[in-house]
Amino acid sequence: MSDLYLSRIRNWFLSSPPAEWAINRLRETLIGSLSQGPIPGHVAFEMDGNRRYARSHKIETVEGHHLGFEALARVLEICYKCGVKVVTVYAFSLENFHRPKYEVDGLMQLAKVKLEQLIQHGELLDRYGASVRVLGRLDLIPPDVLEVVERAVAATSHNTTCVLNICFPYTSREEMTTAIRTTVEEYSTTPRPHSTPFSQSRITQKILSKQGDKPETLESIEEGPSQSDDHDHDHDHDHDQDDAVSTATTLHSDPSTQKSEGSENVAIYPNAETITPETIDKHLYTAGCPPLDIFVRTSGVERLSDFMLWQSHQDTHIFFLKCFWPEFDLWHFLPVLVEWQHRQKQKQREEKPSRVKQA
Repeated sequence: MSDLYLSRIRNWFLSSPPAEWAINRLRETLIGSLSQGPIPGHVAFEMDGNRRYARSHKIETVEGHHLGFEALARVLEICYKCGVKVVTVYAFSLENFHRPKYEVDGLMQLAKVKLEQLIQHGELLDRYGASVRVLGRLDLIPPDVLEVVERAVAATSHNTTCVLNICFPYTSREEMTTAIRTTVEEYSTTPRPHSTPFSQSRITQKILSKQGDKPETLESIEEGPSQSDDHDHDHDHDHDQDDAVSTATTLHSDPSTQKSEGSENVAIYPNAETITPETIDKHLYTAGCPPLDIFVRTSGVERLSDFMLWQSHQDTHIFFLKCFWPEFDLWHFLPVLVEWQHRQKQKQREEKPSRVKQA
């Protein structure tokens, strides 16, 4: 009996009503069981293998991408049913613009068609309260596609429970460059409100530091300098002027925001030393999303390919699966979730003794 004949028998059996009912009941039971354990807050999918799937099944490349979008709908429902709040998918890389023009145009039109279907039949996203966000260089999207992108975002903007991030067109290096650029712009053009060039505590510290080992108190200093200190006055005055000039030259302030000389309302800009990873987080495309818990890439390729580089941190679990993306379903995602939950429970067990010792 040939493999083709067996495959047809299997597909016929699985598509029969009794088999479909049994499979759906099993799916619901498995998803319900998974929901009882820890659930990742943010999962990212690098949807790789559409073209190779198409070649292996002797179909057009665009049809492979079409089946990939269908796989995305299946995965979204699984994730949202389990309780995942944010799903981020890599739909189109900036590097994909180097592909043949007919393929790039086909991908753009496919995205347009699928987003239009999402607008017309958005019951999946509305059912789970998921809003669509499109992340990337929107200025590179053709106008007709961009118009549909904006409508899809607006059509789901009322949903606040879950998020679907579609990276299109996107690379992590471009995202980080944009985040750093906007951070620099904010720190160099936005003065801190109600700032003064010197705080009272700094003035006090400055005066005390100039006394060296002298026994005078702050009260005696405020009464005025003694005659013995007169010969130091000019030197101190020059030093204070140098400090003031040094401070002023580091502010890069807009003259329009400054007051007259001697005023305390001089514009003070944030210190660049206060920039932290959290500062950059606030300027990323994914700002406001929880940390990335799971990163999944299909097709057997074991590299990140410039996707979610910043968001992948010390607690992100990365899974490289051998199946092509159009084949991806619950039976491929189930082991990923089970493995992640096992690791979370193991981590909790390891942290528990340390908490007991500290107590």
